[in-house]
Amino acid sequence: MGEKISRKTIVIGHKNPDTDSICSAICYANLKRCVTGENYQPGRAGAVNEETQFVLKHFNVEAPEIIENVKTQVRDIEIRETAGVKKNLSLKKAWNIMQEANVVTIPAVTEEGLLEGLITVGDIAKSYMNVYDSSILSKANTQYANIVETLEGAMIVGDETSYFSEGKVLIAAANPDMMEYYISRGDLVILGNRYESQLCAIEMDAACIIVCEGAAVSMTIKKLAQEHGCTVMTTPYDTFTAARLVNQSMPISYFMKTEALITFEMDDYIDDIKDVMASKRHRDFPILDKNGKYRGMISRRNLLGAKGKRIILVDHNEKSQAVEGMESAEILEIIDHHRLGTVETIAPVFFRNQPVGCTATIVYQMYQENRVEIEPWIAGLLCSAIISDTLLFRSPTCTDVDKRAALHLAEIAGVEVESYAASMFAAGSNLKGKTDVEIFYQDFKKFSVGKVSFGVGQISSLNAGELEELKDRMLPYMAKAREEHGMDMMFFMLTNILTESTELLCEGQGAEQLIAGAFRTYSEEGAGVKDHVVSLPGVVSRKKQLIPGIMLAVQA
Repeated sequence: MGEKISRKTIVIGHKNPDTDSICSAICYANLKRCVTGENYQPGRAGAVNEETQFVLKHFNVEAPEIIENVKTQVRDIEIRETAGVKKNLSLKKAWNIMQEANVVTIPAVTEEGLLEGLITVGDIAKSYMNVYDSSILSKANTQYANIVETLEGAMIVGDETSYFSEGKVLIAAANPDMMEYYISRGDLVILGNRYESQLCAIEMDAACIIVCEGAAVSMTIKKLAQEHGCTVMTTPYDTFTAARLVNQSMPISYFMKTEALITFEMDDYIDDIKDVMASKRHRDFPILDKNGKYRGMISRRNLLGAKGKRIILVDHNEKSQAVEGMESAEILEIIDHHRLGTVETIAPVFFRNQPVGCTATIVYQMYQENRVEIEPWIAGLLCSAIISDTLLFRSPTCTDVDKRAALHLAEIAGVEVESYAASMFAAGSNLKGKTDVEIFYQDFKKFSVGKVSFGVGQISSLNAGELEELKDRMLPYMAKAREEHGMDMMFFMLTNILTESTELLCEGQGAEQLIAGAFRTYSEEGAGVKDHVVSLPGVVSRKKQLIPGIMLAVQA
């Protein structure tokens, strides 16, 4: 047996992930692996935007695997690894396996591991009810090897790999003179040590004779049997016991279920299979991998102990921003720098939330606290995340801690901050060929305060002309997006990094008035309001400026 692989823990950021969300997930998963030696993998809850693609390519790092939801799957359950058996296995052996493993169902699989059928305790019980059919042993196409094994006997003449495939089973209890009237060609005859009976059976062209009570078989009988092509075996059992046991040598293939098998796959969701299980009377269900190969069995009882996927959230703590299926996941940690939201956890978690400009800054601190060396590629990703989230230290969310971290990381990564940031922002604001949908959801988050729900998207750019062009495209799309989400208001921030200002597009009843009232303080004349657009000089941060302002205004 190989070592047991520890359960995987997924480190994942929010939907519509930004550079901080992706880079922090990659770097924190790496830190956890270094510290614990266990299986931590980064994931992402959405597409990688252009800015993040630029960063990953620059430092030659692959994007994390996309994870569309974290609902509990069959692969998260401890499935019972009942070994598959060959379909020519005898009923007796199948029964013994069931008793030893304490199971009621055994799967029959091919050499390649493909599922052929299922045999249950009930199927074996039914086989014993067919004793009135004296031809059932041949109908089941029973291999002689199975008969020898079941009767704990020895093969004297013949080939174990051959099959008993026609004729009936009978006991030669009568006088040899009478035997010729009821032995037919191809029959299997159970008899004692009487030479005359053995001779008669062979001369009547029996396919096989079973000599009971361990009696010796004479050379003459052996020679005659070979000449007639008759198989001869001996058993230590008496004729009654041998007759009773012989049916247990039949292969499970004759009794097993092969049609309309209900199977599940490793990727199936527990919620989906519960109903199927409840509607069927089977105790056990086979599990297949995506190639159709048999992996194990599960029962309803296995579902009761199902453990959700293990998750660490980075760069968010609100359910509305989290990957789908969070309810069934086991959240272990949350590493974030946003306001406290609504993620509920079943058990206490490690929760680290600091008022800094970027989650990557916290991850950087944790590398230092754990004395784990920061490799250049890790430094590059963390530095990029801080530059992105703080708009190269221009955002009011940026703290001295963020700036010091970024400059130290840039040194390790070997990048010149100003020129690298310019390339990164240019890549991120490159909107050529993008659809309205792609632009709108490039960096979008949902929020709710009391009964009011709203969404906020943001594009930050060094190019004022590009931002101006977006106004005409985004305003009509926002109305559509608001309806689709069933939200009260939609906002879209067109943020100019150079002038440190934002043109805010507003959609929804009272949206412009709400913003104009909330952000009076940003200019003496008040916020400039014109055709669903509010000018907000000095506002660049969604998290620290726009969202708190909207929330206070909604609650006022």
